[in-house]
Amino acid sequence: MSALSMPQNNDVQDCPTPTSQPQPGRQKLWTPSPQRVQDSVLHRYQQWLAEEHGVSTGDYLELWDWSIENLDQFWDTVWEFFEVRGDRGDGPVRQGQMPGVRWFSGAQINYAENTLRHATVCGGTLGDQEALVGLHEDQSWRDSLTWDELAGQVGALAAQLKEFGVGPGDRVSAVLPNIPQTAVALLATTSIGAVWSVVNTDFGATGIRDRFAQIEPTVLITVDSYQFNGRARNQLGSLEELLEALPTVEHHILVDQEQTTAHKHTSGEIPAGRLTGHSRLYSQIVAEPKTPEFTRVEFNEPLWILYSSGTTGRPKGIVHSHGGIVLEQFKSNGLQYDVRSGDRIYFSAATTWVMWNLMVESLALGATVITYDGAPAYGAADRQLEIVSRERATLYGTGAAVLAMIEKSGARPAEQHDFSALRTILSSGSPLPDTTWDWVYEHISADLRLGSDSGGTDISSGFIGSNPFDPVWKGELISPYLGVAADTYDDVGRPVTGEVGELVVTEPMPSMPIMLWNDPEMTRCRETYFDSFEGVWRQGDWVTQLPERHFIIHGRSDATINRGGIRMGSADICQIVDEVPGVQASMVIGVELPGGGYHMPLFVVPQEGVHVDCTLRDAIILDIRRELSARYVPDEIIAAPDVPRTRTGKLMEVPVKKVFQGRAPESIDREAASDPEVLAWYLQKGTEFQRSRSG
Repeated sequence: MSALSMPQNNDVQDCPTPTSQPQPGRQKLWTPSPQRVQDSVLHRYQQWLAEEHGVSTGDYLELWDWSIENLDQFWDTVWEFFEVRGDRGDGPVRQGQMPGVRWFSGAQINYAENTLRHATVCGGTLGDQEALVGLHEDQSWRDSLTWDELAGQVGALAAQLKEFGVGPGDRVSAVLPNIPQTAVALLATTSIGAVWSVVNTDFGATGIRDRFAQIEPTVLITVDSYQFNGRARNQLGSLEELLEALPTVEHHILVDQEQTTAHKHTSGEIPAGRLTGHSRLYSQIVAEPKTPEFTRVEFNEPLWILYSSGTTGRPKGIVHSHGGIVLEQFKSNGLQYDVRSGDRIYFSAATTWVMWNLMVESLALGATVITYDGAPAYGAADRQLEIVSRERATLYGTGAAVLAMIEKSGARPAEQHDFSALRTILSSGSPLPDTTWDWVYEHISADLRLGSDSGGTDISSGFIGSNPFDPVWKGELISPYLGVAADTYDDVGRPVTGEVGELVVTEPMPSMPIMLWNDPEMTRCRETYFDSFEGVWRQGDWVTQLPERHFIIHGRSDATINRGGIRMGSADICQIVDEVPGVQASMVIGVELPGGGYHMPLFVVPQEGVHVDCTLRDAIILDIRRELSARYVPDEIIAAPDVPRTRTGKLMEVPVKKVFQGRAPESIDREAASDPEVLAWYLQKGTEFQRSRSG
């Protein structure tokens, strides 16, 4: 029997029982109903395992244990259950050890073929239903593509790329916002076996050059303009500068958005320049739809190149494989996030953030993807939640900073919007504050799964976080993902439970990088992920693993506060500070000084109308003493304009710390920041600190 067409068991008594047990001082926020568990893709997979493979498991942890103890069989069953399109071949599931494991050697597969499988022209059944929706900041128009329209545009753009001479292994780069055309370009590029790479339109020429010049693309795709915070931003003026910075580009495609007044300045023309005669308008290319043809490539061939933040050095190009991402997209979206055919998926994500990739990947499950091009809070603090409500989204993905910002605004979204369709909120990028957990259930919906999941660009997925079977506990990531051998090590590589340690992965995953770009010997890959523990992946997060395999994240391990030899996560301190009335956000760093000294400044962003005066400083110190320890009272409390974050929402503690320790501020890539001016303010503070010490 087909795994995807199995009848569902209506006996909810067969559903797994939650694995979590109450612990002193912990708070359970939500428990899934037996019916919701039984309706999940994960429950169908569990039933199918028992019927087709004789594998019987009870709760989630028992299923996770089986997936780790039988890692090869687990990934084979993911291929089988989700009916992956491709030639599996008869080779072994994996060969070799980390790093450099080869998966399903000899298998032939294509990412776009699996992602577009629900279009009628690709053998699916959803052809006339909505596949992609495009929303824009000014709300002047709403793009919509059915599955067959999406496939037709992919086919037409792929044909144009072929006409340009692009083939397997060639790189296609794009500077595009989160619009439907970006998803089309990704699928068109990968459908012919070429390698995709994208950054968002808010990158400057230097940031784009640092990423794209190293991969030597032959095609560049850009947009004529975009709108952000109420302002139309013309991209054509910088096009020639960008092309000069990328000498390998031979062809250019301009995505022309002419539906609104803000975008009518192009008049269907491409500016003259280096590629005159070698540029095409996107609208003209896709005017005649074509049925896509898919070039299957070997399982381990490159699919796309993502980038490290590059805050203190040249951004590393992280290369993932066609096959690894295909298997991971089915496992994570299907088994962890419970994405089902007909669901509507909306992520607050720029194209540079791996969350954008995860969103597009949900198409493979038959879901509709909603894109948004604009500022997160344009027009209202809860603009993103208004979109969730209006579009009847079933899964909303966002950064923790966005949810915390809406909470701090005082918004009560449930009083204005209908969230009855919303089943899941997936938060990532940084730990979710305790107060925000409560706020979500009080002011969005009391009946949804809120997950604060942790993963990364490095694996284009998650390590630990949510699953459809277990309750939600405040501040906790409730399980490792299936097939992810997540553990916690102390400094000498011993597994620890109930105490802080490094988050590690002890067995390989198909979506781990096949290499870093221009690193064929895996030298930089070993230095990046395997330098601490031989043959074990170190993620760089500082976590506590609880006995039932829940996890609590304390922040990046390289941003640890170490006062008097006792370590504390920076996130633990900031969570207390952020709950002080009048505080909008905060960041703390610990600066090791020559001769054994230590300096610990706390940066505080006050709420509007509030001053960082003696009263607020005293309140902060009192709460740190009471809730944590006098040991972690900062050496100084500094009023700040904002906290510096990367474009994926992570606090930039480490580069700021390095400048406070004496590194030249010029060595820090300001374009890696979501707001370069805010980062520049912190770098100046670091420079002033160094001058005060030398003076």
